[in-house]
Amino acid sequence: MKPQLLKISLPSECSFSIRQDVVPHFYNRWHYHAEVELVHIQQGHGTQFVGDSIQRFAPGDVLLIGANLPHYWRCDAEYFASQSGLQAQATVVHFLPDFWGTALLDLPESRALSYLLEQARRGIRLHGPVRDAVRRLLARLLTATGVARLVLLLRILTLVAAEEVELLASSPHSAPGNEADTERINRIYAYSLAHFQQAVPLTDIAAVANLSVHSFCRYFKAHTRKSYSRFLLELRVRHACQLLHGGSLSIAQVCYESGFNQFSSFNKYFKQITGMAPLYYRQTVQRGAATI
Repeated sequence: MKPQLLKISLPSECSFSIRQDVVPHFYNRWHYHAEVELVHIQQGHGTQFVGDSIQRFAPGDVLLIGANLPHYWRCDAEYFASQSGLQAQATVVHFLPDFWGTALLDLPESRALSYLLEQARRGIRLHGPVRDAVRRLLARLLTATGVARLVLLLRILTLVAAEEVELLASSPHSAPGNEADTERINRIYAYSLAHFQQAVPLTDIAAVANLSVHSFCRYFKAHTRKSYSRFLLELRVRHACQLLHGGSLSIAQVCYESGFNQFSSFNKYFKQITGMAPLYYRQTVQRGAATI
């Protein structure tokens, strides 16, 4: 289940790239690249996969994705509806880990920066004041020129390196360059995101992957470090978090809208994955102390 190697085109006159994407929806394939990616999501809601991490994404999110770390953003279904009028927008920076030259990273003063780039191999999500500061600096970086670009990027990374951050994947992920399975993993993810609110028999998802059930189970766990049943549970719980964040449905309605058939199972797995019971999660969200 290998991700696709993506070749990033850097402007000939620049050592790193920054762009602003305004598109009908994010639909990045499961991919990786040699460059580190810093992304600020300004519009758009959906599900993100970073290594073996599954989370919701929403406007305001800022993430640092390390070199060769597989990742995938998928907007919610309404973004793909014809004439929806919805848009997704993000500011995206790509830079090679050593684009300053190895000498800078070898300096004693750069130890925190080197450690940050190592942490980024698991994916990083920012929160609080540092996230807000990075968003403001990225807005300035979009129009900066010359040495000011380098200074702003270094300032951003220095700010992040000085903070406690949320690491996403359970361990560093590295992706060898075998592209043969790209279509397979994208079919698996697309089908799962479209059907997780229903029962998904292993025979069905194995057929999507063009594998026998036994081969699919081995294949999926070997490459994602989790069983397919666990993967579905995480999708359902992250969707439940989104619904609880909205606040309009009862806990019971959230349970069934997220694909759980039993309230007891919903409570059990929601607490197992988030560390909180659904009701407590909703109360925490309303106080502004939880994320999805």
